Amino acid sequence: MVSFSSLSAPSSSSSTPSFTLPTKTSTGTGSVSFPRVRESRKCGARMATVRAEAVDTTISPRVSALRPSKTMAITDQATALRQAGVPVIGLAAGEPDFDTPTVIAEAGMNAIRDGATRYTPNAGTLELRKAICKKLQEENGLSYTPDQVLVSNGAKQCITQAVLAVCSPGDEVLTPAPYWVSYPEMARLAGATPVILPTSISDNYLLRPESLAPVINENSRILILCSPSNPTGSVYPKELLEEIAAIVRKYPRLLVLSDEIYEHIIYQPAKHTSFASLPGMWERTLTVNGFSKAFAMTGWRLGYLAAPKHFVSACGKIQSQYTSGASSISQKAGLAALNLGYAGGEAVSTMVKAFQERRDYLVRSFGELSGVKISEPQGAFYLFIDFSSYYGSEVEGFGTIKDSESLCMFLLEKAQVALVPGDAFGDDKGVRISYAAAMSTLETAMGKIKEAMALLRPPVAV
Repeated sequence: MVSFSSLSAPSSSSSTPSFTLPTKTSTGTGSVSFPRVRESRKCGARMATVRAEAVDTTISPRVSALRPSKTMAITDQATALRQAGVPVIGLAAGEPDFDTPTVIAEAGMNAIRDGATRYTPNAGTLELRKAICKKLQEENGLSYTPDQVLVSNGAKQCITQAVLAVCSPGDEVLTPAPYWVSYPEMARLAGATPVILPTSISDNYLLRPESLAPVINENSRILILCSPSNPTGSVYPKELLEEIAAIVRKYPRLLVLSDEIYEHIIYQPAKHTSFASLPGMWERTLTVNGFSKAFAMTGWRLGYLAAPKHFVSACGKIQSQYTSGASSISQKAGLAALNLGYAGGEAVSTMVKAFQERRDYLVRSFGELSGVKISEPQGAFYLFIDFSSYYGSEVEGFGTIKDSESLCMFLLEKAQVALVPGDAFGDDKGVRISYAAAMSTLETAMGKIKEAMALLRPPVAV
């Protein structure tokens, strides 16, 4: 609180007094000066001349602690290089290369023509939330009512709001690595502490129960599970989820955020299991899903959260003050997507078939490189490849390949292929490659990568 006595007195030698107001900044106590005003008379009019003062550019410490998304940064860099005439192949973004299915696009255009262009309820239209409930019941064995569903501007908003709604400063968010780049930053934004749980390629990057149990304590608030996984493509089998649930069940305060955005992009014999469908897990699970990946609707920005009503209401309160409801046009398109049939029907299965062919090609091609370790993805459209045996290589005209970031910079410079370094995902041994690109593009990129890797020293035996 500031009192009048805390204002400094005007200088007796100055005809244009100023006052200094004590304030707090991220680095301690500072001050902000009020502008000095000099009075003059000109043509009988009284004028005030304001001297410009330095602007306080302090940023919130919580925001300053955030790290920018490397996937977005690299994608933007690749785009800028292409616009400058450099033929960079971008395999960094997690975005399907397919067009939105025609039926969905038509529903969006019809929404515009029919005047469905106004605000919707904050939680989303009732017809869409009912359709989501139907989908969750039929495909996931989950029973929700419309007031237990919140539609948002993408799954990323759903996850952010969920973390903000249930975490307090000092809480811990348990995050298996490799993880999606945004999970730890969302925890930090909420004032919580991300606790990283490393996984191993020998376990297909799946969290083992014996790694989870020792880290849980009274501060543990959320365990984040992403299946199918970004960035590894790993899929949690039901049996492993049941083992994890048996541990979670012992801790009443521990919630699970189940990110299921890649649910429909899965390759047989793998099967998707919703964590909330396991005994005793519905009450403590916040299930996030959406339309971007399976339905090639990234630009439509539409996702949803399904959870017990008190959690959904808390997230809805945040959304009402941040963005309000999702686009009315996108919601009409989302409704059409859910009406395509079980798991997206033929439109989605056609895309999944193409993704699987691309996965098989890349697994086979990278398998021809000496020293590379691969965990074959069971879902999503990413490869997370261990290139660590090449670290330490000296490249003439470039320097030393020290880590995943320098390897990606080397491949961008020499092969003109943009990939994402594994340190962005909490595992510096690997590099993420998105195969959400045409087969011809992948074949060209693979040829360039092999040529560039041939410049590195032969890897040591592993």
